[in-house]
Amino acid sequence: MAGGWSRDGAVSEQIEASISDELERMRGRRAPVGESLTECAECGEEIPEKRRSAIPGVKLCIDCQQERDGAYRARGGVNRRGSKDSQLK
Repeated sequence: MAGGWSRDGAVSEQIEASISDELERMRGRRAPVGESLTECAECGEEIPEKRRSAIPGVKLCIDCQQERDGAYRARGGVNRRGSKDSQLK
């Protein structure tokens, strides 16, 4: 596919890089680290033992985690090449 000033395959590389970045961001966000807390870091409610053993490193109760997961967070896109083709999301 002709891409103007870009080399062949540049758009595919951009898409693959964007997908890899997003997967890496999601993996990092989902993996709690360290020791589980006995009380929620946000509301102070007790975190059930079953939740702590199921998710090592958990810091939030179920309600607070659901709120956080449902909240929309806008994030800026990464412009890798400085062209309109690099604005793909």
